[in-house]
Amino acid sequence: MELDDRKVTILKAIIKTYLETGEPVGSRTISKYTDLQLSSATIRNEMSDLEEMGYILQPHTSAGRIPSDKGYRFYVDRIMQEKDQEVTEVKELMIKRVDRLELVLKKLAQLLANNTNYAAMISGPQYHHNKLKFIQLSQIDPHKLLVVTVVEGNLIRNKVVTIQEEISPEELLNLNIMLNSSLNGLTIDEINLGVISRLKEQAGSHSQVIDLVLNEVAAVIAADEEDLPIYTSGATNIFKYPELSDGEKASQLIHTLEQKEMLQELITDVNHSEEDSGIQVYIGEETPLQAMKDCSIVTANYELGEGIRGTIGIIGPKRMDYERVLRTLRNLMRQLDTTFKNDDGKG
Repeated sequence: MELDDRKVTILKAIIKTYLETGEPVGSRTISKYTDLQLSSATIRNEMSDLEEMGYILQPHTSAGRIPSDKGYRFYVDRIMQEKDQEVTEVKELMIKRVDRLELVLKKLAQLLANNTNYAAMISGPQYHHNKLKFIQLSQIDPHKLLVVTVVEGNLIRNKVVTIQEEISPEELLNLNIMLNSSLNGLTIDEINLGVISRLKEQAGSHSQVIDLVLNEVAAVIAADEEDLPIYTSGATNIFKYPELSDGEKASQLIHTLEQKEMLQELITDVNHSEEDSGIQVYIGEETPLQAMKDCSIVTANYELGEGIRGTIGIIGPKRMDYERVLRTLRNLMRQLDTTFKNDDGKG
């Protein structure tokens, strides 16, 4: 059995009505909602087919229908189209120039929570996908080197490492030239075994230094990932939705939104599955976190120039207003892109 135009129209009407009311939807409501001019009996037959196909559910024998996760997924993937309208509230509240990135992100989290009436989270920028810009080795004493690592976004980290063999100034200069000519412009993922083997071969007796430098670069990236700040807002908005305001469910959700480690797990899962800065929608059991299995999560990656990225997430009930949320996120991504490109141009 396939979804013909009539079934699609009825499914769309059920979902839209349920999003608005939160109540099971009956055939009589649909007959008034659509312009198909079908009898309630015909609509009931179509609804029965939709239920058999798994797109809607009947929570009680005498009740109307509600969308299933499969129904929501169809709505997100096939029915909902991107709107061209601008969200004026977002445009008016958008960042102008804030000195500290932390304030920008906190403001954005509040803005998204207020604009959508759901919970919002934003992670601080992650640097682990950035390209290396520069590595500098400087000698402190015969057995200690200062390793300075610079990545895109001008993130700088210094580390003192201990070496076994002594290195002459000329050898140190050659190592600096070799490291920068081989590694500049590469991401961490691109520094593969082949690159490492060539560097060690070129370094000869000083191949240990290559190991120490690359371990330090990896440690810099790992430390940034562990220290990732996450800002949340609107957690109490979940109490507005009866299906999430049950004591135990609400407590679990609030606890999850307060736990940085759990949100980092969510962001890691999202980043592994997202392509570029595309918007992703996770419905019900699709959500990476068990505590959010009764929710939908809409995520997107933002970029603040030079490849510095973070993740934005909106968490709400499965009957969330997907059109509004997607429209808000798309508008936000455009505004961020415009704002930071303009700022770069002014700088």
